[in-house]
Amino acid sequence: MIKQALSAKALLKILVIDDHESVLGGTIDVLRKHYPDAEFMTALTGNNALNQLTSSQPELVVMDLSIPESFGLTARPNTGLQLLRTLMKNYPNLNLVVQSAHVRTLVRVRPDIDAHKGGFTVADKSLTSKEMLTRVDWALQGLTHTKDIKGIHSGLEVKPEWLQVLTLAFQEGLQDKAIAERMCVSERMVRHYWSKLQDALEVYPEEGKNIRIQTQMRAREEGLID
Repeated sequence: MIKQALSAKALLKILVIDDHESVLGGTIDVLRKHYPDAEFMTALTGNNALNQLTSSQPELVVMDLSIPESFGLTARPNTGLQLLRTLMKNYPNLNLVVQSAHVRTLVRVRPDIDAHKGGFTVADKSLTSKEMLTRVDWALQGLTHTKDIKGIHSGLEVKPEWLQVLTLAFQEGLQDKAIAERMCVSERMVRHYWSKLQDALEVYPEEGKNIRIQTQMRAREEGLID
């Protein structure tokens, strides 16, 4: 299903938010080479972005944090954070990529990120185009990646439902469908729990490696399972 979503690029709508038009154009150029048939929209301010979300309903938002609320106002990271909170609250399944030089400020919205059900990845503006595109692909797969946010995982915190998924998977040997039935949630929610847990453990997709086995190993190292 994920592969179908990623291959059906003609159906993909992407909103890019940045108050610097040169950066905006550069980001779109990189994305267009990777998703040549996608539909692109742009926004230079927070208010402009909200209007675009309402009218266009994109599947993916790539956004800077330092943006002005409206034209003529000063760009501030807090404006982007407020917009991000609004997007996660009003569009819980929206896939988000934060592409910014101010990613450290995301520690202020950690609870919102943990609760967000859509993909959420972070791409510091110092990353190469290839690394940025990897973050975009992960977001479209519904994955969470916040490793670049310094201090966000200081003192590992694992929510009870994430721990239950670990126990059911690795101590009872259940697959996601059976885990969902035991927890009385959807399979999609179980995948959401996996993504959040893997991000907390800093386990991300690597070619040639089984991410579930990697998760099991890291969880054991942290003492979360026997």
